[in-house]
Amino acid sequence: MIQNFITQRFADLRTRNRRALVCYLTAGYPDEARSVELLRGVAAAGADCIEIGIPFSDPLADGPVIQASSQQALAQGMTYARALAIIAEAAVDVPVIVFSYLNPLLAAGPSALTRAADAGASGVLVTDLPVGADPPREAWFGESPLAFIRLVAPTTPSARMSEIARHGSGFVYLISRLGVTGARADMAPELPATIARLRTATTLPICVGFGIARPDHATAVGRVADGVVVGSALVEAAGRGVQAAIDFTGTIRRGLDAIS
Repeated sequence: MIQNFITQRFADLRTRNRRALVCYLTAGYPDEARSVELLRGVAAAGADCIEIGIPFSDPLADGPVIQASSQQALAQGMTYARALAIIAEAAVDVPVIVFSYLNPLLAAGPSALTRAADAGASGVLVTDLPVGADPPREAWFGESPLAFIRLVAPTTPSARMSEIARHGSGFVYLISRLGVTGARADMAPELPATIARLRTATTLPICVGFGIARPDHATAVGRVADGVVVGSALVEAAGRGVQAAIDFTGTIRRGLDAIS
């Protein structure tokens, strides 16, 4: 079943003692055709899950690289429906997660999540829907065919971590530090303690994002987490070309594989 594909992927990784590489790409960037090539190329280069970002005009949580990619995609006419068409055309053999702010999903209508599943998506992540903020809307996500990936911040209290995890599925996306997305030179020193605290709150796999930009980042984080999320650095590479993004994905995969 679609909603189990992400769970199955992580179970398979555990049996092989491997860490998950979750790759973020902006739908329609650099353009629609290359967006399809990127999904296929990144999957072939070692991605275990791919987050496909739905371009949005007011992406408050995103840093300059992803903001610029969203604006370029929107300027070329990218829409939610066209993003789903990219997922369907790419037809990759790894789970695809629709990554969005709430407004584009609401604007796409009541069938938005079902249509995403029909296109081949396995999960959904919404950046601006905190647990408890809108129970009916959260139920819409939780009852859909898609795994509902939830975000946890490093400052989240332990009790709140447990509540967030109970309302999610697939894996938990742990933000490595406060602020917007973007590559950083070093990982937050308190990250291992935050991961340890989150493990007491959930049995879901934990993937860490925000700032992963080098193979050594992936190796260090992968030693304490179940996976890493690579976003801005990959989107920046995609701006240089499909092959640059594929090559970059390969370097991060090798960093993760160095653990085992």
